[in-house]
Amino acid sequence: MRPAIADLPASKIREVANAGLGRSDVLAFWFGESDEVTPAEVRDAAAQALQRGETFYSHNLGLPELREALAAYVSGLHRPLGLDRIAVTSSGVTALMVAMQMLLGPGDEVVAVVPVWPNLTAQPAILGATVTRVPLRPKQGAWGLDLDELLAAVTPRTRVLLVNAPNNPTGWTLTRAEQQALLDHCRRTGTWIVADEVYERVWFGDGPAAPSFLDITEPQDRVVVVHSFSKSFLMTGWRLGWLVLPEGCLDAVGKLIEFNSSCAPVFVQRGGQAALAMADTFVPELVARFKTCRDTLLLGLAAMPRVQVATPLGGLYGFFRVEGEPDSLALAKRLVGRHGLGLAPGAAFGDEGEGWLRWCFASRDPARLTEGLQRLSAALAV
Repeated sequence: MRPAIADLPASKIREVANAGLGRSDVLAFWFGESDEVTPAEVRDAAAQALQRGETFYSHNLGLPELREALAAYVSGLHRPLGLDRIAVTSSGVTALMVAMQMLLGPGDEVVAVVPVWPNLTAQPAILGATVTRVPLRPKQGAWGLDLDELLAAVTPRTRVLLVNAPNNPTGWTLTRAEQQALLDHCRRTGTWIVADEVYERVWFGDGPAAPSFLDITEPQDRVVVVHSFSKSFLMTGWRLGWLVLPEGCLDAVGKLIEFNSSCAPVFVQRGGQAALAMADTFVPELVARFKTCRDTLLLGLAAMPRVQVATPLGGLYGFFRVEGEPDSLALAKRLVGRHGLGLAPGAAFGDEGEGWLRWCFASRDPARLTEGLQRLSAALAV
């Protein structure tokens, strides 16, 4: 086995979740998904596709009608683009891996903004690239970027700048000015930007989406934007994502999709079409429910002694720390083991997240969050 594979760390989130398996009394907030099921319209579209017998391969790049719908959807939020820049993938994770495979080889340098979902930094390592981590830093619970530090880290040797915003786990989001500064700098250094923007619609600021590189890039810019149906359409288990690519990259990406998964299942893509058809009404209503959940959780956390937290503008998570609890994995295990509260340890997102906990607030019923807060309060009072 290659050492890079043998040395990959196991998921600390799964380690905590495994400690709560089989227990019906556990309130689980550890994974990045809502407890709501996928909308009936999406499920019905997939079921009808199966009944029609759509169980065969599709084009590597996805169904043309889904790609056309995605191009229209993205164009409605950002600058206009055509389906010649859209590739459908079997999950957002696969979209990220295909982007990395297109751009990286052994010895290449990646600069990543962290803490971040660990898959983003593990994928370059799997491919033999080296990852330089530039940390966000918290101030009174709110995480911020030292733009000068990041710009200094990206040099002509840097092959890829990897940015996830809105960020999992912190909720940090790039401003338009920061995006423009990064784009201008990477144009000078020849660095590719891989932007994980899967949380762009889970946005509580002004406008229908968080600031995106797609608002400011030209078709020839070295910017790849990664998306997923998982978060904004309650489709985590469907494993459907897409890439927005610069001009001229589609054929290469099609070959990589062939060698990774061949194509996304047709009936899953039909579900994606149905999701996009209802996006104008469904997504804002979903985000409004998420905002109620966010406010319920963050107000409760902020009222607790020893807890430091800030309200995120985007994403699905409250990211907080408890004074006197530096070991996030030990605390998370104690919470699930003794109090039936399942949270993700911050250490799962890198050393920069150690001492913090991530709480996914996406829930059908805010009362479930309130009960979780009561369990946390009881745990901290011990």
